[in-house]
Amino acid sequence: MGLAAIQVARHVGAIPIATTRGPGKKQRLLDAGAAHVIVTDEEDLPARIKEITGGEGVRLAFDPVAGPGVETLAQGIAPGGFLVVYGALDPRPTPLPRAQSFPALTSSTYTLFEITTDPERLRRAVAFVNAGLASGSFAPIVDRTYDLADIAEAHRYMEAGGQVGKIVVTVSHDATTA
Repeated sequence: MGLAAIQVARHVGAIPIATTRGPGKKQRLLDAGAAHVIVTDEEDLPARIKEITGGEGVRLAFDPVAGPGVETLAQGIAPGGFLVVYGALDPRPTPLPRAQSFPALTSSTYTLFEITTDPERLRRAVAFVNAGLASGSFAPIVDRTYDLADIAEAHRYMEAGGQVGKIVVTVSHDATTA
């Protein structure tokens, strides 16, 4: 999702700032189009965001993790900005961001059903994605490909969390058995 967000940001003229826990993915995220990469295990996220944005903060942040970390992320969002939580990788409760100060911050959750069950929103989404594909702004990024026979190894690789891009599993089709 992060790589797609980088491509979408660039497509609409925004400046993508990516985050990663460790330094191992930093260069790959820069190569994928991120204008800046913040290594959260080494850098103060809100301070670094403020530095990059000249003290303003970001206008939009996407969070696939949720949990208590939304509080830290929210500190880097500009007044009137938006926080969209689209995952729950952290099983701990997610606080209302910056609830003590009641900032001008809009937060929401997101699931794909918000678009796929609304015909007009789905039509606009498909048109947007098709335009990005046609212009070359959007391109799938594949980290590794595995044959279905190697599914256990593919799963181990995914669990290790080192991938940047999608892990694709292919199925061989033998023409003589079809």
